[in-house]
Amino acid sequence: MRDVLSNIPVDALRVFETAARLNSFTRAADQLGMTQAAVSWRIRDLEERLGHALFVRRPRAIELTEHGERLNHAAGEAMNLLRRAVRDVMELDNKVLSVTTLQTIATQWLATRLGQFQLANPDLAVKVMTGNTLSNLSGDGMDIGLRYGEGRYPGIESRLLMPAVFTPLCSPDMAKALNLSSPEDLLRAPLIGQAIEWDEWFKVAGVKRQSPPAPQQLFIENQGVEVSTAISGANVALGSPILYAREIAMGLLVQPFDHTVQLGAGYWLCYPENRRAIPKIARFRDWALATTREDPRVARLCREHGIEIGQRP
Repeated sequence: MRDVLSNIPVDALRVFETAARLNSFTRAADQLGMTQAAVSWRIRDLEERLGHALFVRRPRAIELTEHGERLNHAAGEAMNLLRRAVRDVMELDNKVLSVTTLQTIATQWLATRLGQFQLANPDLAVKVMTGNTLSNLSGDGMDIGLRYGEGRYPGIESRLLMPAVFTPLCSPDMAKALNLSSPEDLLRAPLIGQAIEWDEWFKVAGVKRQSPPAPQQLFIENQGVEVSTAISGANVALGSPILYAREIAMGLLVQPFDHTVQLGAGYWLCYPENRRAIPKIARFRDWALATTREDPRVARLCREHGIEIGQRP
C-alpha cells in the first residue's frame, strides 16, 4: 500500500505548521528564513496536493479552515515531538536545564536557592526564563515550569511546590503610623490589590467589611510590584509570607497578623508526563521539593491549610 505521505513534501508540512502556529505567513517567513512569497507558494502547493484549502486568506490576517485545524493539530504534535527528540539526542540538552517561571518566583525564591542546586549538580548548567505565559513544555526548549494556579495542564505532571497563601505586608513605618493592633485596623489602611482577595482575607481574620466594599485605590495585578509599593511605605499589600520571608526577616516588611488566606491552589513544579524520568528533570524536581519540605515556615502553612508538598492536583 502506498504511503499517504509519499506525495506530501515534509518541508511543506513544516512551513504549514509554522504559519499556523504564528498565525501569519510573514512571521513564518521570518522564523524559517524564507520570503513571504516562498511560504505562500509552499502552502498553496500543499493545499493543491491535499485537495483542500487550509487557510482563509483575508486582507490583513489568515484563518485556519476546518481541514487546516485538523491538520494543524496533528502537525503541531508531530513537530513538537521531533523538536524534543532532536534536543534529547543532543549532548548539550543533557547538560542544560531550562526552567521557565514567573518573575516573582524567580526573584523571591529560586534566585536565592539556585546556588545550592548548582553546587550539588556541577555538571548541569541552569537557564532560567521568566514570563507570564505558561510554556507548553513540549516544543519550546523548556524542561521545567514553576507556575501559580490550579496545576492542571494537558500532558503535564504537576507537583505542589508551596502553598499559595497570602497575608497583609507593609513597611515598619506604615505599621507604626496605622498603630496596627488588630485586623480591624486595616479597614482604614491604604490597601493595594483586588478587593475580592482582601475580602477573603478579612473573612479569615473575622472582620466584616462594609458592603459593597470601598474600591481599592490601586490595583496592579502583580504581586512583586504590589509588595514593592508596600516596602516603599505607600500601601499595605497582600503577599506571600514564604516568598517574602527574607524581607520580613530583614525588617523591610512587617507581617502584622498571623492570619493567612489561600488564594489559588498553589505554586507548582511542572514538567511533561513523558519526561518525568529524564535525569536532569528528576534531579531538579527532587531538590526543589526537598527544599520546600525542609522549610519550617512552609511546613507550618501546609498544616494550617491542609495541603502537602509534592501532592498532585
